[in-house]
Amino acid sequence: MRVIILGSAAGGGLPQWNCGCANCRAARDGGAARTQSSVAVSADGERWILLNASPDLRVQLGAHRSLWPRGARGTPITAVILTDGEIDHTLGLMLLREGTSKLPVYAPTGVAALLGAEWPLYRVLAAYAGVDARALPEARPLQLADAGGESLGIQCTALPVARRPPRYAHAAPAATFDVGLRLRDERTGGTLAYIPTAGAVDDAVRGTATGADVLLFDGTFWSDGELRAAGADAPTAREMGHLPVGGPAGGIELLPRVGAKRTVLVHINNTNPILCRTSGERAQVEAAGLEVGEDGMEFEL
Repeated sequence: MRVIILGSAAGGGLPQWNCGCANCRAARDGGAARTQSSVAVSADGERWILLNASPDLRVQLGAHRSLWPRGARGTPITAVILTDGEIDHTLGLMLLREGTSKLPVYAPTGVAALLGAEWPLYRVLAAYAGVDARALPEARPLQLADAGGESLGIQCTALPVARRPPRYAHAAPAATFDVGLRLRDERTGGTLAYIPTAGAVDDAVRGTATGADVLLFDGTFWSDGELRAAGADAPTAREMGHLPVGGPAGGIELLPRVGAKRTVLVHINNTNPILCRTSGERAQVEAAGLEVGEDGMEFEL
């Protein structure tokens, strides 16, 4: 299974349009920019599955030759899996509206409901090629398939992780709004655990990540009060449903115990000091055996 980190940043990317923090200033002054979180996977290098659809998807697809169209029209993107209904993980579906046929989109039941109501992407896209909305069952392996029903060579198991509904849907009925994914290549047995947002390292996270060849995990914030310290009137990391990377019972303490063979932090907010290669926080991450994900990073599993 080939895996490409298309975007490694949290919502807003780096630099964020309205942020003047040290990381955003450095990016504007010629440092490395980052696009918003999304991943592409493929069992055969020909047919690709998107894990979340970033607002930066057009740029991300253009950056990788294997994701370019073949012929006058067409795309190697054969399916999308949504881990949640957040705007920065779903808005990219709008950028795929020029497709010539319905695109299979796998999503938890709670997320699918949001995309037909509070955040009505499915209804809007129905005026174009539309989507083939497919349920993503909980805790049961599902063989992923293309629009014609042909197997894509990857099994996916989704487990609910500790999160809450998106801000725009705070009054939505109780449902599964956020899942972690365990993807298994049916030929090689290679496994990818993808958990871009998580509020804890709990049984669901361990069930998704233990023994995985690569774990891509939530690296949004270094500290609980990071946004407030940067001058934003915002909730804490934990109030937003993100486990901080640093501090007591943070990611650098808990993630090495999960048992993944390789752990890479993704969905990193523009304020997070681990983005600075010379920071003490970055050194702590690396000392713990974790890696900071980058746009364009690839894995073969």
